[in-house]
Amino acid sequence: MKSFFTKILSFFLAVFILFSTTSFTVNMHFCCNKMVDMAFFSKAESCSETAQKKGNDSKQCTTIQEKDCCDNQTIVKEGDDTFKKANKISEIETLVFLNNFVYSYINLFEGLEKNTVPFKAYRPPLLSTDLVILNESFLI
Repeated sequence: MKSFFTKILSFFLAVFILFSTTSFTVNMHFCCNKMVDMAFFSKAESCSETAQKKGNDSKQCTTIQEKDCCDNQTIVKEGDDTFKKANKISEIETLVFLNNFVYSYINLFEGLEKNTVPFKAYRPPLLSTDLVILNESFLI
């Protein structure tokens, strides 16, 4: 279950990076405050081009200003390419550290073939005098 959520999260992060780095343009053509055409990545077709294709030569708008009632709007989204590049100078130092860490971590759990106790045959020295009586330290 955890790997499933990890895969979904990584997919959405990859899509987010893709959309944040790409740039696109949206062109919109308005005639009489109504959107006639909208185009992504290309120029929007104007109403005069549409009218010529249909055979209508005259375009009339009922607005206050009769000079030109058509308007083009362009929305540009610039891509962001300010991501930090990998630093190759510290890569060698990182590899040396990781090599030493793995080597010491593997050897940490390497056990002995035979379970040996080094002090098993140890004999304490013989006492010439009784230290408890010598120091007069008695348990009460």
